[in-house]
Amino acid sequence: MSFPQILEVGIGLIFVYYAMGAIVSTICQIIMESLGTRGLALEKYLKQIAGDKFIDLSEMPQIKALRPVRYANWWNVFGAGTIEKRVEKIPASTLVDAFFDITGLTGKYQTTGDELIATINKLPDSEGKKAMLTWIQKGVTNINDLRSRTSDYFTGILNQAAATFKANARSLVIVLSIVITLLLGTDSIQLAKDLWADSTLRDIAAAQANAAAQQGQSTDLTQLLNQLGALSIKIGWWQNQNFPIQTSTVDWIKFILLKFTGLAITAAAVSQGSSFWYDILKKLTAQPTSSTSANSSSGGSGSSSSSDGAVG
Repeated sequence: MSFPQILEVGIGLIFVYYAMGAIVSTICQIIMESLGTRGLALEKYLKQIAGDKFIDLSEMPQIKALRPVRYANWWNVFGAGTIEKRVEKIPASTLVDAFFDITGLTGKYQTTGDELIATINKLPDSEGKKAMLTWIQKGVTNINDLRSRTSDYFTGILNQAAATFKANARSLVIVLSIVITLLLGTDSIQLAKDLWADSTLRDIAAAQANAAAQQGQSTDLTQLLNQLGALSIKIGWWQNQNFPIQTSTVDWIKFILLKFTGLAITAAAVSQGSSFWYDILKKLTAQPTSSTSANSSSGGSGSSSSSDGAVG
């Protein structure tokens, strides 16, 4: 086997994974922004620390000012219909200030433990209330010390909210990767075979990979679909010419198992994300491979792709 030809096949596969991963990321971003999943994840934890005072907390001026402004609906991209969405990120210091405001502790620098307990007991049941009462009962009655502990506590809560959002986003990426893979019928095993056997297909893949590496990570869904469209001669169920010729049960079982494996490899690869594959693609296409065509041809592959088609 010719190593340069193997490299060309690898670059072709990586380009497909990158393009599909970018499509998944774009769709995922649209869905998450439409549903406000980041804001919902944060809201869940704010309700834990503020309880029934959550509305009061979210309406504090320093919190309201953090609300992102986005299109009200997807069709508003054709107009100017924007609204304030749920808060998605809050600095821990800002959250502490807002929480102290709703508890009535702001400005109380000279106070006793009993006064602090009486003030905090006015709050509805919440994790924030329990935490503050616990610290006071353990002797933390200085407002500055209480603020410092609250800041550490809220930092952890905000990190948990961010981790929850990332977990939800990761799940959505995996689901979308499977859906896109099944819709396109992108079988990594068959695609690798096609790339190995077809020098024209390798040329197309190399050119697209080079262009993608040069232009940077794309978020243009139309452009990404067009890039994959250049390989549509081999991607898509409607292009599948590899059904078993024999109709025996064994042939069909082998075909199904191999197809399932190829699709699973694609879905797993795409779910790694476009950034992962772009970094690899950038490194591979940046390497000088001036002898790729000559070596590939001498290896008996019949490849006509040049190094200029694979590198920038």
